[in-house]
Amino acid sequence: MSSPSIGVTLFSFTRDYRKHRYTFEELIRKVSERNLGGALEIVGFQSLRDYPNVSDETARRFRRLLDEVGLRPSALSGNIDAARLGARMMTHDETVEVIEAQIESARKLGYPVLKVQFGASADALEAALPKAERANVKLAVEVHSPHHVRHPTMLALRERFEKLESGFLGFVPDFGASMNAIPRSFLDHWRRQPDAPSELIDFTVGAWGRAHSGEADAFVEREQVLKKAIEMNAQTTVRLAWSAMTLYGHQRPADWLEIMPLVFHVHAKFYEIDDAGNEPSIAYDELVRTFRDGGYQGVLSSEWEGAAFLPDADALEMVERQQSLVSRILAS
Repeated sequence: MSSPSIGVTLFSFTRDYRKHRYTFEELIRKVSERNLGGALEIVGFQSLRDYPNVSDETARRFRRLLDEVGLRPSALSGNIDAARLGARMMTHDETVEVIEAQIESARKLGYPVLKVQFGASADALEAALPKAERANVKLAVEVHSPHHVRHPTMLALRERFEKLESGFLGFVPDFGASMNAIPRSFLDHWRRQPDAPSELIDFTVGAWGRAHSGEADAFVEREQVLKKAIEMNAQTTVRLAWSAMTLYGHQRPADWLEIMPLVFHVHAKFYEIDDAGNEPSIAYDELVRTFRDGGYQGVLSSEWEGAAFLPDADALEMVERQQSLVSRILAS
């Protein structure tokens, strides 16, 4: 049985991109030069000015560049942005139109998978399915914390996908849904804020632990943390309290096996790699082995999301270290 392969998403280098340290093309060349896996994921709206309606010329330049540097497309990261109109939510027809435009762009760019978010309802995805089948582009909904494979939103999608049996509707698991702890770098960042009450931070850590152990419901605990933050008039750190209780999920790694036949791509998220070469807040050993032994043969796409909390870290080096960890586990 083949093992998963390793790739990277350019989202990992968002800070360097936004600071104009590298252009889009330079980042792609860096990924190739540093040998950061052979598969490349990009974020459509972040990377391409004419997205979601990519022109033929943009597609030709992109595919020519990937051929030149020896990379292959893994997944195109799309967006639904159901509230993008501001005054109202997008209608069903508008959502389908946005999905279909991104399917066509994925086809032009050579991407076999289009990652979408849960804002794409089961009805919208079913309506866009004929377009995806004609374009030979799989539609994959990201399972991102606070969602998990048994969350009602995901259960509804699973039921529809299994009913349709198309082979073009599936999921993108995100490692952030299966955390061991709140990342240390996040907590250190929070504690450095001048108006961050230590009592609120300790309360949040305790609430996260109760949710993680199954002692309490994660969504109920989040409401308690937000209530505590408001009571303490800690308005400036409410965002951090919300993030701590929302972005770092509690799903057991083995639970991914329930949707393994429908997994088209994986976000191998990480926040930090310690001196021993491990990710202290995510059960990497168990996660990588679950996908390997569960028969997943797609791409584990390195996704570094610690830039906001480790401002001095080099993103390229961080991805190199994470991929060394993944390679070591795959070979074990």
